[in-house]
Amino acid sequence: MAHVALVGGGLAGTECAWQLAKSGIEVTLYEMKPGKRSEAHSEDGLAELICSNSFRATGPAAAIGLLKEEMSSLGSLIMEAAFATQVPAGGALAVDRTLFSEYITDKIENHEKITVVHQEILTLDAEELQGHDAVIIAAGPLASAELAESLMAAVGDERLYFYDAIAPIISRDSVDFDKAFWGSRWKPEDDDYLNCPMSEDEYKAFVAALIAGEKVQPRDFEKEIHFEGCLPVEAMAERGEMTLAFGPLKPVGFVDPKTGERPFAIVQLRTENKDKTAFNLVGFQTKLKYPEQKRVFRMIPGLEQAEFLRLGSIHRNTYVNAPQALDETLQLKNRPGFYLAGQITGVEGYLESAACGLWLGLSLGYRVNGIVIAEPPVETALGALLGHLRTVPDKRFQPSNVNFGLMPGLKKKMKKKLRKEAYGVRAQEAFGTWIEAVGLKK
Repeated sequence: MAHVALVGGGLAGTECAWQLAKSGIEVTLYEMKPGKRSEAHSEDGLAELICSNSFRATGPAAAIGLLKEEMSSLGSLIMEAAFATQVPAGGALAVDRTLFSEYITDKIENHEKITVVHQEILTLDAEELQGHDAVIIAAGPLASAELAESLMAAVGDERLYFYDAIAPIISRDSVDFDKAFWGSRWKPEDDDYLNCPMSEDEYKAFVAALIAGEKVQPRDFEKEIHFEGCLPVEAMAERGEMTLAFGPLKPVGFVDPKTGERPFAIVQLRTENKDKTAFNLVGFQTKLKYPEQKRVFRMIPGLEQAEFLRLGSIHRNTYVNAPQALDETLQLKNRPGFYLAGQITGVEGYLESAACGLWLGLSLGYRVNGIVIAEPPVETALGALLGHLRTVPDKRFQPSNVNFGLMPGLKKKMKKKLRKEAYGVRAQEAFGTWIEAVGLKK
């Protein structure tokens, strides 16, 4: 009976363990919580969502929508849990984060092939990792300093990292509904989002306060490098006074029901749970210090008395130089038998991390059983994401969300909307052909 040791009970780790167990492989999953937590974790359960509760857009016109479809077709536990704990979010897939974690924790802890051990693993040479058919490190971007040092020693490369910022969550009861209104962009009848409209003067004062606010500074030995897809709101504000008005605060598609006019800018609040008692400030990941967050964010019309259920924070994300460190199976080139999964490989995002874990669990499970399955083609979302981890960049390797830019270009020019649809159609056809050819179609 094959046996795999897996370090990390986040989205990638639990998805990977699930796929291995489905192949009949015994898995020992090491998770350091609740005995120890990273600076960003607060709950005891597996697959804790520490940033947003959104899994982003749905539908084949978005690369992340395609990835959802592909993961579901491959029997993803994460997608199963997401649909089971879904909360309204317009065209996005968002979940009740507590129920989501509880769902996955229950599934993993009660699977006969999976044993969960609540223990921290500090090194690749730990006694607990010896004697297994394979070892998988899915410790996430917040791997402990000791484990990260051990990993980087094995990789033989300097540590690569970027900073990731978390948005605050506020209580619905503290919102002034005389100023805020319900509605999704282009769909005023929807009640998936709360919206706080801003006048020009209110917006410009807010931007000035963001820029002037006191911020958490990196340590002396750390160079501050932000991921472009998750910039702190104040970092965006520093790029120009109107950057936010054309970004996360853009008013396009909205009419303030109290004035009958389009606001100059608008702040959106997305529901965090099924009861709609908590809301995430969309696009407001931040490195402002806690007192400054309360002061500055209460300048938003409707949030003057905001009660913060969770304040934003900033933390280091660690990842390897995947094209140099990993082979095509996600195995460490310098440490045979050791594999990486999730954000530590250089994918970015909840579902991208889970998809990486899914593929490693699925493919390794088949290989242990004497079967090699071909990777999905690069025209698919999953194939494109895996391809990113093998593509040597012109400059510095950086994490990436799944996007159409990772796929081969289309052979003819067309309008932007049609181009996205064309990518989606091509990806669905390629995935359908592949999943049938490798015998994974249900």
